[in-house]
Amino acid sequence: MPQALERAEGGWAWVVLLASMMTQGLTLGFPTCIGIFFTELQHEFQASNSETSWFPSILTAMLHAGGLGMCFSFQSTITVLGFYFTRRQAIANALASVGVSLGITLWPLLARYLLEDLGWRGTFLVFGGVFLHCCVCGAILRPVATSVPPETREGPPPPSKTPVPSCLAACGRAVQRHLAFDILWHNAGYRVFTLGVAWMILGFPLPHVFLVPYAMRHGVDEHRAALLISIIGFSNIFLRPMAGLVAGRQDFASHRKYLFSLAVLLNGLTNLVCVASADFRVLVGYCLVYSVSMSGVGALFFQVLMDVVPMDRFSRALGLCTVLESISILISPPLAGETWEGGQEGGRPGGRFLLDTTNNNFSYVFYMSSFFLISAALFMGGSFCALQKKEKQGRQAEAEAATREAAPQRTLTVEGTDGSEKRPCTEIMYVTSV
Repeated sequence: MPQALERAEGGWAWVVLLASMMTQGLTLGFPTCIGIFFTELQHEFQASNSETSWFPSILTAMLHAGGLGMCFSFQSTITVLGFYFTRRQAIANALASVGVSLGITLWPLLARYLLEDLGWRGTFLVFGGVFLHCCVCGAILRPVATSVPPETREGPPPPSKTPVPSCLAACGRAVQRHLAFDILWHNAGYRVFTLGVAWMILGFPLPHVFLVPYAMRHGVDEHRAALLISIIGFSNIFLRPMAGLVAGRQDFASHRKYLFSLAVLLNGLTNLVCVASADFRVLVGYCLVYSVSMSGVGALFFQVLMDVVPMDRFSRALGLCTVLESISILISPPLAGETWEGGQEGGRPGGRFLLDTTNNNFSYVFYMSSFFLISAALFMGGSFCALQKKEKQGRQAEAEAATREAAPQRTLTVEGTDGSEKRPCTEIMYVTSV
C-alpha cells in the first residue's frame, strides 16, 4: 500500500486536481451568471417575474440533484480526488474548490460580454462549446494504480424462473443501490452532517441573490453594487487554499467537522453585521469577512464528508447529500422572494413571500439567512460533540470489559464465624508487569 499511495499522490494526481478545479469552475460556478439573462428571458417569453425566477432555482437544484451532464461531471471529479489524495486530501479539496471561486468571478463577465454581442441564444450556444471542455477533464480521470490484487468473484447465479419484477420494484432497488439510505440510517455522523447541510442551504445562497438589490435599494450605485459579488469571488481564490492548509494540519485532522461548524456559524453571524448598515464601505468589509467564512465552508465541505464516510461509499453518500441539498436550493430563493419588478437593472425587487409581507425590507432576508445558518451550525457542532463523547464512553466500556475478562479468577471457600456451612468466594488476581 505505501507504493500505491506514492503513485496515487504522484505527478498525475496534480493533473487530476487541475481537471477537478476546472470542472468545478465550469459547473458549480455557472449558476452565478444566470441572473444576467433574467430580463432577456422574461421579455422573450413574455413571462412574469414569478415564472422567470424559477429558471435559476430549477437549474441550480438540478445541478445538485442529478441534472445529467453538469451533476455527473462535478461529482465524479470530487469523488476521484479522494482516491488520488490521502495525506494531502484537505489541501486538494480546497484547491479544487478554488475553481468555484474562479467561476463566480469569470462567468458573469463572460456572460455580460457575449450577451451584448450575440444575444441570449448565441450566448447559450457559446456556453455549450465551453462546457465541452468537461469531456477533456473527464478523459484525464484514469483509474488509480494500486498494488492490491483484484478480488475474485464468483459468476452470477443462473437465472431463476421467478417472474420478472415490476418496474416500480426495479426503480426502488436502483435508488437503494445508488443512494446511501443505508448509510443515512446506520452512520450517525453522516446523518448529522447531511441534515445539518440541508438545513444550512436554506440560508446559505440568499446573500448571493439579494446582496446587490439590497445595496441598490439603499442608494449604492449599480456598478459598485455589482462589484460586491466580484469581491467575494476574487477573495475566495486566495482564501480557500489557506483554509485547506489549516484543515490539512495533523493537529486539526480530528477537528475538521468542528471547524466546518464554526465556519457556518461565522457565516450566519456575518449577515447580522450586514444589516446594521448599508454604507458601501461597510458592505465591502462585510464581503471580506463573509469571504473568510465562505471559504471555510467551501474548503471543508467535501473533506468533512470524506471523514465521516468510507471512501468506497463516498460517491453514494455524496449523491444523497446533494439530492437533499437540491430540495433546499429549490425552495430557498422563492421562499425569500427572488423576483424583480421592472427587471434587475433599474428595477425594484418584488417579493412573493418574505419580502412581500415585510414591505420589501431586505433586512429580514438576511435575518432569515442568519437563522438557518446559526441554527445549523449549533446543531452540527453540538451533535458531533455528543457523538464523540458517546464514542469515547463506548471505547472506555469496551476496555474495562476486556480488562475484566483478562483477569484470572480463583474460587475459595469461606467458613462463617458462626459455624455455618462453607460457601464459595471468588478471588480476583490482577497480574501487572513492571
